[in-house]
Amino acid sequence: MITNSSIGFDLVDDHRLCRSLWSKATGLMFRKRLENRAFVFEFSSERIRSLHMWFVFYPIDVLFLDQSRKVVDIKKNFRPFEVYTPEKNCKYVIEMPAGSVKATEIGDTIIF
Repeated sequence: MITNSSIGFDLVDDHRLCRSLWSKATGLMFRKRLENRAFVFEFSSERIRSLHMWFVFYPIDVLFLDQSRKVVDIKKNFRPFEVYTPEKNCKYVIEMPAGSVKATEIGDTIIF
């Protein structure tokens, strides 16, 4: 489960933690639409993490978190074949079904 502890709201029921180079490189490419599930990408250090939606055929929401798991950027409704670069460093990136972030705001704390 992934929860926004700042507002006491569950974002998704299940998640997959992606730590390997391969799982981070492929992410959601060629996968079926997420149903109440998220992919959590954990990196060894904080830095700017650009994302692309190449070969992902449905929109998603993305949260960018710092090492304390506070939201530093949000990309809602990230569409197929788009590219996005947040302005702040992050250690975690969470990809989830479009509409999942709802009332989540910059500075909120996320638990997983």
